[in-house]
Amino acid sequence: MELIKPGTKFDFMGMRKYFYALSAFLLVGSIIAMFVPGPNWGTDFKGGTEVEVAFKQAVEANKVRAAVEASGFAAPDVVGVQGKPNQFLIRVQEVSALSDETKEKLRNEMCFSEAAQKDEARCPVARRPNELKFSPGGDKISVRYDETADHQLIAEQVGKVNAIKLRDGVASVVTLSERDHKVEIYLKSKGDQILEGLHDRLGKDVAPDNALRVEWIGPKAGAQLRDAAFKSVIIALFFIMAYIALRFDLRFAPGAVVSLAHDVLIAIGAMCLTGKEITLSTIAAVLTVLGYSITDTVVVYDRIRENLSKHRNLTFSEIVNLSVSEMFGRTILTSGTAALSMVSFLIFGTQVIKDFAFVMLVGIGVGTYSSIYVAAPFTEWVDRRFFAGKVVRTKVSRTRAQKQADAVV
Repeated sequence: MELIKPGTKFDFMGMRKYFYALSAFLLVGSIIAMFVPGPNWGTDFKGGTEVEVAFKQAVEANKVRAAVEASGFAAPDVVGVQGKPNQFLIRVQEVSALSDETKEKLRNEMCFSEAAQKDEARCPVARRPNELKFSPGGDKISVRYDETADHQLIAEQVGKVNAIKLRDGVASVVTLSERDHKVEIYLKSKGDQILEGLHDRLGKDVAPDNALRVEWIGPKAGAQLRDAAFKSVIIALFFIMAYIALRFDLRFAPGAVVSLAHDVLIAIGAMCLTGKEITLSTIAAVLTVLGYSITDTVVVYDRIRENLSKHRNLTFSEIVNLSVSEMFGRTILTSGTAALSMVSFLIFGTQVIKDFAFVMLVGIGVGTYSSIYVAAPFTEWVDRRFFAGKVVRTKVSRTRAQKQADAVV
């Protein structure tokens, strides 16, 4: 299938100034969007608790939000799951992980701290645990004693710490091992508190009995993930530049990196502008955009290198026009096919898939555009500015020498 007739040539380089202006406009807009309104970090990066629930009856999102706020959570995010009526994602910034201050209070109340063990009247030897561990999620405590543990006493000790509550509905203090006198204490997590608030304010006939899914991540871990995500993008750019320099020529590498940075900034700016959540999934989409864009750029570069040896009497600018014109039909077909599949995901996918597809759709558009109007023109500028057209002139001089040799023969 040929969309462009063979031999058709477009003057891409002649229009490059207009597209430089367009790229500058998009980049400035993207950078502004990164500050105003700014990135909408997902739970993966800012930390918090995410609960997915399915209500028994139809309910409005604002009523769900009001019920969660009345339960003591500040600025909850309530999002309906498209294609699944009465199903919502509830995100709050709070996590179940216990603070250092709360842990210290628990150690003191349960006679595990040095200060508490000095009080023989309140903490006799029989009440002192020899081991106390907190789960990473902050919803479970493991305690080991030398003798059989008193469950009621343990519940009273934990109840004196106001920052936590024992879990309702099940045995909150359970002996795991009679021989080792090991006990586990189950605390009310943020997910449990959200469900409890929905039951109290919307009624058990409306609110779900259990959550479909509960996920959480601490703010420190979220910040580490965010830093690691941006480092992965930067490292990918570095190795791509090294690959292009080895695969083609040093003068080709800057154009590839500039076009990739161009694509990444615009994709992130589009997410900020539209309020899309930046999560691990969308960062994966950004890395996928890098791979797609560099593939398209490599195809163009490969044709440029091939035409440099075939058409030695042309300037570098003319070689770029010829090469991109020859690949233009292929670019439209491949990019159009990829974009159509992303549109399908964007319409019929779940929320996570929709965000991924949105980033990919933007990336496919700007990646195709940058291969033609950023990477190739920038490479031509690098060749003209820093190498003084050495590739073209060398090949032209060789052609003349060959002609002179043929004439002598």
